[in-house]
Amino acid sequence: MSVRYVFDFDHAHERPPKELRDLLGGKGANLAEMTSVLQLPVPPGFTISTEACRRYMSDGWPEGLDDEIAHHLRRLEERMGRRLGDPDDPLLVSVRSGAKFSMPGMMDTVLDLGLNERSVEGLARQTSDRRFALDSYRRFVQMYGRIVLGVDGEEFDAIFEEEKKKAGAATDAEIPPDALERIVERFLRLVAERIGRPFPEDPWEQLIGAAEAVFRSWDSPRAKAYRQRERIPDDLGTAVNVQAMVFGNRDDRSGTGVGFTRNPATGERGAYGDFLVNAQGEDVVAGIRETLPLQAMGELFPDAYRELLEIFDRLERHYRDMMDVEFTIEQDRLWILQTRVGKRTGLAAVRLAVAMHEDPEIRLTRREAVGRVTPEHVDQLLHPRFERVDRPVLTKGLAASPGAAVGRVYFTADEAAEAAERGEKVILVREETSPEDVHGMAAAQGILTAKGGLVSHAAVVARGWGKPAVVGASEVEIGDDEFRVGDTVVRRGDVISIDGSTGLVVVGELPLAEGTVPDELEVVLGWADEVRAGRLGVRANADTAEDARRAREFGAEGIGLARTEHMFLGDRLPVVRRAILAEDPEEEASALAELRELQRDDFVGLLEAMDGLPVTIRLLDPPLHEFLPPLEELVVGEAQGRLTDDEARLLHAVRQWSEANPMLGIRGVRLGILRPGIYRMQARAIAEAVTERKRVGGDPRVEIMIPLAVNSAELELVGGWVREELEAVLGPDEADAIPIGTMIETPRAALVADEIATVAAFFSFGTNDLTQMTFGFSRDDVEGPLMDTYQKLGVLAENPFETVDRDAVGWLVRRACELGRRQRADLKLGVCGEHGGDPASVEFFFRAGVDYVSCSPFRVPVARLAAAHAVLGADEDTGV
Repeated sequence: MSVRYVFDFDHAHERPPKELRDLLGGKGANLAEMTSVLQLPVPPGFTISTEACRRYMSDGWPEGLDDEIAHHLRRLEERMGRRLGDPDDPLLVSVRSGAKFSMPGMMDTVLDLGLNERSVEGLARQTSDRRFALDSYRRFVQMYGRIVLGVDGEEFDAIFEEEKKKAGAATDAEIPPDALERIVERFLRLVAERIGRPFPEDPWEQLIGAAEAVFRSWDSPRAKAYRQRERIPDDLGTAVNVQAMVFGNRDDRSGTGVGFTRNPATGERGAYGDFLVNAQGEDVVAGIRETLPLQAMGELFPDAYRELLEIFDRLERHYRDMMDVEFTIEQDRLWILQTRVGKRTGLAAVRLAVAMHEDPEIRLTRREAVGRVTPEHVDQLLHPRFERVDRPVLTKGLAASPGAAVGRVYFTADEAAEAAERGEKVILVREETSPEDVHGMAAAQGILTAKGGLVSHAAVVARGWGKPAVVGASEVEIGDDEFRVGDTVVRRGDVISIDGSTGLVVVGELPLAEGTVPDELEVVLGWADEVRAGRLGVRANADTAEDARRAREFGAEGIGLARTEHMFLGDRLPVVRRAILAEDPEEEASALAELRELQRDDFVGLLEAMDGLPVTIRLLDPPLHEFLPPLEELVVGEAQGRLTDDEARLLHAVRQWSEANPMLGIRGVRLGILRPGIYRMQARAIAEAVTERKRVGGDPRVEIMIPLAVNSAELELVGGWVREELEAVLGPDEADAIPIGTMIETPRAALVADEIATVAAFFSFGTNDLTQMTFGFSRDDVEGPLMDTYQKLGVLAENPFETVDRDAVGWLVRRACELGRRQRADLKLGVCGEHGGDPASVEFFFRAGVDYVSCSPFRVPVARLAAAHAVLGADEDTGV
């Protein structure tokens, strides 16, 4: 049986169409759902499936696809009573993309397809409106010429603006028919000059060309950049939706708009969006005209507005979510062109999750509500805000995406991306953004546009990415390398501050403070904790009592990594250096004793802050030379003959401990074996801290982690010394209650995990070092130009230091989990590398079998939700 590629919107699928996003794409699935299930006023049409796109990408235009499209086109023509391109009564169609996951503005659309020099006259007679017909034709030629034929869009814009100015028209709708006729003629000549042949007159050629252009746009640079940012797989492909045109630009009894069933910025009830009279949908999202608030439609089109609000209510109850709806009014008749689950800010997401759990007509379960809030939403809520606005406000635009941002002004996406690569914080300032700007938007701290509404490209993308954005700041006049507001000039590279929550723009840098977290966030995170309870824990990496207290406030269930080397810095360096420089055992013992008292106080603070929760303390990891001055400085001093006796001793020590490759040298357990006094001192300090906490009624639960072990012999030797110190202070029984484990951070340790598990009570995966050693990358050296280049060229899909590399590093983690548990069923498994706070990595670690992840205190709320999502995803896969 041959593969079917094309489906009418009212096709009788075996499952509800909204569940067929893999086949029909998100847009096609929802068009089919609204047509066949909800029976809403949707212009008829058909969908060319994502399978056709995938086949096109691998093998070229699919065999038999032309025949299928022709068959469904004939059915559409019969239903509409018109033929595509008919010179007397033409059917016009739109050709739109529609991937499984929403990618707003990233792929191509062609409207008014089917017009040519003859059918435009038929459209004029049919509508008794020559101006409307010519305006539709010029839109089609401009859009088709740019998208399908590759003519530079700026050349069309220049012609259009020139003729508009000649005609003395203040708005596009005021351009008279004779001027539109000249515009079309000049557009057609431009196309012929640029492509070397006339603009295609055959409607069938137009249709196939547009469909193929949509397929091609899946691999456009902007679409690839968006997918990389959103972690959308590259092999999904896009569907193509061919739909009968309805005309919001027909006359003043027509219009178009985009609305949300609730406010996507705050989650508040009530219709929200933008509307334009006598316009097409592209005019709204492109920001080329000043939009009206959706409520204004109630005064201009009261009947259509009431119907729209009823449809909003039906859609929200049917999908059980906040919906984004595109619609058109053609001569007072309402048509629904598209719906999808609306993108929202973090604030709206948590409020909607709680509100829809409580709504008696929606009744989300707690698990469903948790699934509606993404880790990115939680991250947004932790974004900064301005402490105060103590400078004059330059201007105010629309508050499109909340959060505050400070950065240097750049006016093109390329400039913004280049500046960000240099380490600058950037504000991208544009007349309005387009999909071509996506790489600059991704690099920017925030976005400011002079035009556009709350559902413009800039607003939608910024909200989805959690970037602060101010749009529609109409007082901003943008030049080549500066913008003006009145007499104030802001030049390229100048610093501005923007507030996406209020719309304020200020020249200069405003101080930032942490954002206010809504009460609903803790409700959702509490539900997330219920979902993951007993299946995946979340701890924090914390080295001070203050960090530990903050982590506990954020919901951490213990400390997964306390890095003791961070306790050796600052005013303690002289003591550490005395221990390193000691020339006899007594001198070393004296310095270590002083350090032990300091360490004991550190550990008491950690155990007090985490009372009753596990605290994993890692013994000293880095090489000793990191606590000594740089070799170069001392060598220069020696050459100049100005070293003191103490500095000369330091130079001798630096040379003694200097290593060609310290990350692979004498650190971790290797240092402990060469200088056992350090680890013995730390073990005794831990035991003394446990004693102190118990003396005052505390409940200390300490775990000791020995770093970098690559075999059981290392761990058994050093662990034995640690156990001796614990027993000397606590006695054998209490000492035995303290687990001693290791950090798995080398490929060898992962491959012989069963051997190491004979000695270790737990493993904690140090994925930062494991990634470095598996790839042979030095993180400090490759995360800049090399990693950026690799990702741009597609050599690596993701930065392996941000999201765990599943094929190699991940394989080692899975293998170590399997081997370790095979040897010791009660082996506790954790992750303490920075990947422990990355949502995609958390999902992988859960499936690999770890018991907990650990991350920085500020990432704990994100990790709590990511852990719950990992559990939900696994349960969905197994049908739980």
